[in-house]
Amino acid sequence: MKSNNTLKPPHLGPRLQHAFRYAAGKHAGQTRKQSAVPYLSHLMAVASLVLEAGGDEDMAIAALLHDVVEDCGGMPRLREVRKQFGLRVAKMVEGCTDSFGEPKPEWLERKKDYLREVKHADVNTRLVSASDKLHNVRTILADYRQHGEAIWARFTGKKEGTLWYYRALSNEYERRSPNRITRELELAVAELERAVGRKPRGSKEFTKKLAKKKSAANSGR
Repeated sequence: MKSNNTLKPPHLGPRLQHAFRYAAGKHAGQTRKQSAVPYLSHLMAVASLVLEAGGDEDMAIAALLHDVVEDCGGMPRLREVRKQFGLRVAKMVEGCTDSFGEPKPEWLERKKDYLREVKHADVNTRLVSASDKLHNVRTILADYRQHGEAIWARFTGKKEGTLWYYRALSNEYERRSPNRITRELELAVAELERAVGRKPRGSKEFTKKLAKKKSAANSGR
């Protein structure tokens, strides 16, 4: 019996293998937040999600390299990515990067800036970025179930900031060109919110609360 499946898998060749070795080398010794899990596992998971969602080789390469600029060298690293893997890959990697040097900008401003950038990103960059966030949220949820409230000490944004950021990102991804990854992210974020017993919080509400805390701290109260 003939199969009706006319879909063709993307070509995956030496460039993807080179990207894997490149990512493994640049992220060597790095681990996930306060764990012994090699950081490379996250990059592999994101690349897998991208391919499962129909991404091509360039998108899979960008998934493997999506943190290499932010964590391993800034703008010089981006130029190297462009030279070795091409303009399209470099553009997606740049679109997944929320800081390009040290010291990094203040956490909340950096995340708000990235949310603004995502609004204008092309559909492929948004897919790679959403795949990154999906794996992050799934990991946070699994860790929360195992370790409880203690996990929030790992995050600069702590509990409220982290929950706000992923909800805001999920809402943005769903706003334009939703796909299987954005839908899975929505489900994962909602599940995390239910697990911690919190209702979704908008950007304005979180920002106002943080401003009040800073004001109180500055006044010595």
